[in-house]
Amino acid sequence: MDRTDTAGRTDRVDRAEADRADKTDKTDKVDRADKAVPGGVVVLRPGDRGETVRRLQERLHRNGYYFGRLNGVYDEQTKFGVWAFQKHRHLRPQGAVGPEVWRAFDRPVRMKPLVPRGEADRVEINLRYQLLVVYRHRRPALISHVSTGARVNYCENGHCGNAITPTGDFHVTSRAPGWTEGPLGTMYDSLYFVGGIAMHGSSKVPLRPASHGCVRLPLPTSKRLFDMVKIGEPVYVREK
Repeated sequence: MDRTDTAGRTDRVDRAEADRADKTDKTDKVDRADKAVPGGVVVLRPGDRGETVRRLQERLHRNGYYFGRLNGVYDEQTKFGVWAFQKHRHLRPQGAVGPEVWRAFDRPVRMKPLVPRGEADRVEINLRYQLLVVYRHRRPALISHVSTGARVNYCENGHCGNAITPTGDFHVTSRAPGWTEGPLGTMYDSLYFVGGIAMHGSSKVPLRPASHGCVRLPLPTSKRLFDMVKIGEPVYVREK
């Protein structure tokens, strides 16, 4: 009787320990990001999941860099938000989020406005850093990674030209909500500011200038931009 009871208790303890070990193993494999501590040695990377990723998304959203889902998944949209933050803080844009990024959240913004004496509400596009900033009451309200003109000659679908995003002082001239189809591809929530060149959402926003001249933004960010920016808003484009 005593041996059987002892064996039963041992079996139950062994099973409980095995269950805890199995859960721990799954957490390490599926939810490794939860073990990341800001300032620690674990680095968040695309594909990670967990509460630490969610905290990263929340901080990016709170500061105007990210407008995707707060789902704890380090997906492509989260990566775009990280790139925007890194560019704005003069860090090398990359997918990895380590101690340097966490520390930067608590430091003052290093990038100065392109047009310090511009209108209180305006859009600034920095071609050098491939970065777009929307100001409200002279304070950044939206900061986005962008991809502008590739600066190459092209001929597509009978249309030829030079893929350049022009520099200068402009205003939003027209708006086209949702998806629209043009001779050079599809655009989402387009805000035209000079001729046929617009700020618009795209499913392809690489880390290099790659457009025909338009300013491509991540899709969730472009939706937010479209809600904020109306016809007549100043748009400053600079090569700095």
